[in-house]
Amino acid sequence: MNKYLFLTVAAILFICGGNVRANDGVFYVNGNHLVPIQETDIMLTKEVLTIGLCDDGYARVDVQYELDNPGMAKTVVMGFEANAPYNDDVPFSPQGIHPYIADFTVNMNGEELAYMNAVVKSDFQVDGDFQPLNLNSWKAYGEVKMKDGEDLPHNALLYSEQADSLIDFSYAYYFVAHFKPGRNTVHHTYRYRMSYGVGRTFEVPYWLKPAMRWRGGQIDDFTLRIKATNTAKHFFLTDSLFSASTFTITEGTGKMKKVKLYDESCTEFTLRNGTVEWHATNFKPRADMTIQSAERLNYDHFILGTFYDRSDNYMPGSYMLEIEKIADRERILRNLPYAHRGYIFKDKKLRKYFSQFWWYMPDASYQPSTDDFTPREWKLINEHQ
Repeated sequence: MNKYLFLTVAAILFICGGNVRANDGVFYVNGNHLVPIQETDIMLTKEVLTIGLCDDGYARVDVQYELDNPGMAKTVVMGFEANAPYNDDVPFSPQGIHPYIADFTVNMNGEELAYMNAVVKSDFQVDGDFQPLNLNSWKAYGEVKMKDGEDLPHNALLYSEQADSLIDFSYAYYFVAHFKPGRNTVHHTYRYRMSYGVGRTFEVPYWLKPAMRWRGGQIDDFTLRIKATNTAKHFFLTDSLFSASTFTITEGTGKMKKVKLYDESCTEFTLRNGTVEWHATNFKPRADMTIQSAERLNYDHFILGTFYDRSDNYMPGSYMLEIEKIADRERILRNLPYAHRGYIFKDKKLRKYFSQFWWYMPDASYQPSTDDFTPREWKLINEHQ
């Protein structure tokens, strides 16, 4: 009996838009079940994970693996699992195509691979054990009433009237890969909608622990890069994973500092057209990672002290709540986009106001321009003339 390994590259849960989880694990097919296993042959020798934080509400992932197969050639089924959107009125896709995943590509050893889709049962309480579903037995939100006559509680569930049972489901993207002896490369790119909501502009969870299922239980050489390309972003990471070594600003303008969120140690970042990088060898991830916008770190400041974000998901109300308490508020609101880009204000009052905020990074080379202003920024300016 042939056994096919299954690598879950990402699993995405959307709450008020999207909440991303990625999972680099190993599975084999046993009947209809995809069962997590410990790979005994293939080692994950190198991973370079790049996550781009963008203004359109999407994150862009570029993940490059180097894997060593010390034995004979073998066939591996690798795939991409994405949790169904939650709290969002999007239709169920029986074809297994996720509404918020785009531009998914995979390249193995220089060859572009085709992929397939399916709807699968998902149970993250048992570390990603899931199975293809018979959709003749399971119905989606809006298609059926439960036995008590109520609607499904949300649209990330499927319901079986026969079993009177509810399950979480996911959309799977999968493909057949042929591992040659020795070094193999796998390169994924995709983009997905980030989560957002009250108190956060974006949130990007990323599972790292399943990488320990590869032979040796580690990533021999791991690099994380977080990028803010053609924009500026303010975010933080908890230190549970990253305390052993330090981050480095490798491109653009940025800075970082240690902070506390409740009793948890975190690192706070502000980047403008920049990249922050973290590197480790023999990396054994004992926890998972979440990149979170940093509004939660500034509750003790009045609202305009929090970071202004150009994102399509940014809600003006989050900095308007206390605006009536601030003198010269119209001028401050009009000039937020310029401060965001590092403009050094000639006006002493504006310079003093913005200089008090840690996220403000003066740039002597920046000449004020509206060429890259977003429609949201033009609306902000026009409403506060």
